[in-house]
Amino acid sequence: MNVQEEGHVPRRFTSGPHNLGDPDDKSLRKVEIDVLIPKIMRDRARAEKCISEVMDFEKCCKDSGVLMVVKCRRENNTLKGCLTKWYEDEAFKSECRKIYLEERTEFRRTGVSKKRREQQH
Repeated sequence: MNVQEEGHVPRRFTSGPHNLGDPDDKSLRKVEIDVLIPKIMRDRARAEKCISEVMDFEKCCKDSGVLMVVKCRRENNTLKGCLTKWYEDEAFKSECRKIYLEERTEFRRTGVSKKRREQQH
């Protein structure tokens, strides 16, 4: 019987001051690599790197109504190209991984999520 079948979670995920995991642990789970870090990359790319492309696409969609699928292909392709450029940028990927690990460390250390910390300020 393996650890998962017994219902045990590895200690590194349940240790720490709030039993949320070791704040100093920098290892990443598959879901963090495949889902959580890419979400940060996507959000940052849209908000910081591809601002004009996002604005152009949004404007086209608003102006085109139900025909946006046909009328906004150029803007959509331009936006996708910009986002893909940043998704493939190793330095950007590394920055986003660092941001994720800092947020996770703070959560594990304090027990307070980023969303709740932002609401308190």
